[in-house]
Amino acid sequence: MKDVVLLILILFVSGCSSTPLAVRHSVESQKTGANHVYVASHGWHTGFIIPAPQLQGAIPELKQRFDDVAYIEIGWGDKGFYQAKKITAGLTVRAIFWPTEAVIHCVAIPTDPEDFFSTSDVERLCLSDGELSSLIRFISESFSRDHHGNVKPSKNGLYGDSQFYKGVGDYHLMNTCNKWTAKGLESAGIDISPTFKLSAGSVMAYIRGSQAVRGAVGRSRP
Repeated sequence: MKDVVLLILILFVSGCSSTPLAVRHSVESQKTGANHVYVASHGWHTGFIIPAPQLQGAIPELKQRFDDVAYIEIGWGDKGFYQAKKITAGLTVRAIFWPTEAVIHCVAIPTDPEDFFSTSDVERLCLSDGELSSLIRFISESFSRDHHGNVKPSKNGLYGDSQFYKGVGDYHLMNTCNKWTAKGLESAGIDISPTFKLSAGSVMAYIRGSQAVRGAVGRSRP
């Protein structure tokens, strides 16, 4: 009986919304551009670290909130789980098996991201202007907006100078924070299928393997 219930839940969430959608990018990335973008894994969760000026150009509210900063880390995830001060089994089960509201977490990164997150797994991508623009468009479309088109701030963030914002889409078993990162990579022209990139390890392993094949510049920390 438990197996039947689990199967029903999986089929249910599989049919739920998988927004935000990846931005269609017609040219496959060669990862040899001049723009350094980072993907960071903090264990269970991955996100992007984007040059702030370009990101703030697309989302002016981030300029007002963070002013002059080198980079901004962006992550998308479950509202209850992401913002919780204490993680409980109930929160975990609800986030995985029941569609829940999404939020975006933004963190000001004032220095080199690989030094700032020295204990995390960090990979660097080198994107062209067009590839970065497509990725930023995906990120921008991941923010929920009011009727004036402005992003919606929520609670204070988890660490450093940070802020939560209301996100687009629902978080569930088949639409995780790591699948969101994979969709961002796809938006930048990276040849990746986000469908089963549900864990941080699967996303980071793909990036490292892709870099090895194409010889792109990157560095990781165990």
